[in-house]
Amino acid sequence: MKRRLFSGNNLDVADILQNLGGLYKAQSRYSEAEPLLREALEMRKRLFPGNHPHVADSLNNLG
Repeated sequence: MKRRLFSGNNLDVADILQNLGGLYKAQSRYSEAEPLLREALEMRKRLFPGNHPHVADSLNNLG
């Protein structure tokens, strides 16, 4: 729903993608988790250029 409300890059949407991807990862549903975590990472890279903690967090969770 938030994706429909907030088009483009939005931190809330990136956080939701990150959290859902993390849940799937914890449930060993890796094929479902990876695309969400990658999308969150790319969105956070666009929102926070450079070495930002949000980007580092996304990279860590994808790993």
